[in-house]
Amino acid sequence: MKFLFYFIILIFVYNCSFDNKSGIWKNDNNPISDKDRQLAGFENLSITTRSFDQIINLRSNFKFQINERVNPLSWKDIFYNQTNNYDNYDYSNLNNLIFKSKKMSTSQVSKFILYDKKNVILTDIKGNLIIYSLKKKIIVKKFNFYKKKYKHISKILNTIIEKNVIYVSDNLGYLYAYDYLNDKILWAKNYKIPFRSNLKIFKNKILTSNQNNSFYFFDKYSGNILDLIPTEESSVKNEFVNNLSTNKEHSLFLNTYGSLYSIDNTDMKINWFVNLNQSLDLNPSNLFRGNQVINYKDKVVVFSNNYFYILDVSTGSILHKKNFASVIKPIINNGYLFTISKNDLLIALDINSGKILYSYSVKKKIADFLNSKQKSLSIKTVSMINDMIFVFLNNSYILKFDIYGNVDQITKLPTKMNTYPIFIDRSIIYLNNRNKISIVN
Repeated sequence: MKFLFYFIILIFVYNCSFDNKSGIWKNDNNPISDKDRQLAGFENLSITTRSFDQIINLRSNFKFQINERVNPLSWKDIFYNQTNNYDNYDYSNLNNLIFKSKKMSTSQVSKFILYDKKNVILTDIKGNLIIYSLKKKIIVKKFNFYKKKYKHISKILNTIIEKNVIYVSDNLGYLYAYDYLNDKILWAKNYKIPFRSNLKIFKNKILTSNQNNSFYFFDKYSGNILDLIPTEESSVKNEFVNNLSTNKEHSLFLNTYGSLYSIDNTDMKINWFVNLNQSLDLNPSNLFRGNQVINYKDKVVVFSNNYFYILDVSTGSILHKKNFASVIKPIINNGYLFTISKNDLLIALDINSGKILYSYSVKKKIADFLNSKQKSLSIKTVSMINDMIFVFLNNSYILKFDIYGNVDQITKLPTKMNTYPIFIDRSIIYLNNRNKISIVN
C-alpha cells in the first residue's frame, strides 16, 4: 500500500511541477475577474458563428519578404504613428536592464507612454503629466491641470505630442495644449462631455471623439470646434474605446456601436460608413468589442467581436472577411498581417488575397518547445522586432517566433512590465509594476 501511495503522489507531482517551473503559463486557478463576470451574461446570450480554429501549415517553399528594420528615436503617438501600424523594430536583444528610474507615481499610471527628446512622458489617474529626463535622470516636470474640486475624481488622459506641445483630452470633457518645454498652457477648453478616444493630428486640426460617439475636428491653435460629426450613440458604455487612424487624406473612426467611418480630413465630411457589429441584436445597448483600426496603403484592417475585416479605404467595401477575432493589435508588414486570435492561434495572412498563409496553436508550440503540458497564456501585445514576432505576455515573458511561426526563444524581462512597451534606439522602454521606468537593450 505504501508503494502505491507514493507512486500516486509521484505521478501527481510530476504532472503539476514542470508546467509551473517555466513560469510563462497563466495561473489557471486565478479567481474570475470582475470584468469577466460583467461580460459573462452577454457572452451567453450572443449568437455567433463558430470561430476559425484550423491548423494550417505554411507551404514549404514559401518565403516572406519583410521590410527593413527601423530604429525610432521618438514615440509621440500612443499607437506609434498616424496609421496605428507598427514597424519592424531594431533591438539589441541582449535582454539586459541598462536603466531603472525611481518611482514615477504612487498612483495608477496609464498603460501608454510617450517619448520625445530623451524624455519619457506618462500620465496617472490624479491627472499628472509626468516628464522624466533620461539625460538628467530626474522628473523635470510634474504638471497637474486640475483644480482641487476634481481631486478625488480619477482622470483618464489621452495624449499626443507635436513640436514640444502635449495635447490632452480627458474623461471630464477638457481639452488642452501644454508646452512641456516652457511649462506653459497654450489654451484649454471644457466641452463638458467626456472624451473617449485616442487623439490624432492633421495639419492644423486635432481629431478625437467623445463618449456619445461624436467625432470632432478642433483647431490645433485655439481648441475651438471646427466641425462636429454625430454618429450612432450606444446607451451602454462598454469596455471598447473609440479608435482613430489617419493618413494624408482621410481618418478612420471606429465607434462603440461598431460602425466604421471614413471622414475626409480636408472638407471634414463623411466619405462612407459601414457597421461591423455582426450581432442579431443591432440596438443601441448591444456591446461591441474590437481593437485599433489600421490604415495600410489602400486598405483598412479592423477586428470586430467575432470577425476580421479588410476593407477598401476609398469605398468601404469589404474585400475580405474572416471568422476570427483578436484582442490585440495586429502587425502589417509588406502586405503580410500577423496576429494572435482570441483562441490563441498565431495567424499569418496575405492582406491582398485574404489567404491565410499559416495558422498555429501558440499554446501547443510553447508546450512542445518546453516539453510541458498546454496551459493558458495571457497575452499583452505583439510586435515585430529583428524580423521576428515577439509576443509579450502579461507575466513579462517574451515568446519569440521566427517569421514562419516557429518558436525560437523564450525569455523573461528583467523587471515586470506594467505599461505597453515602446521601442527606442534599439531598446525596449516601459514602466514596471512599481511604476519605475525600465530600459532593456
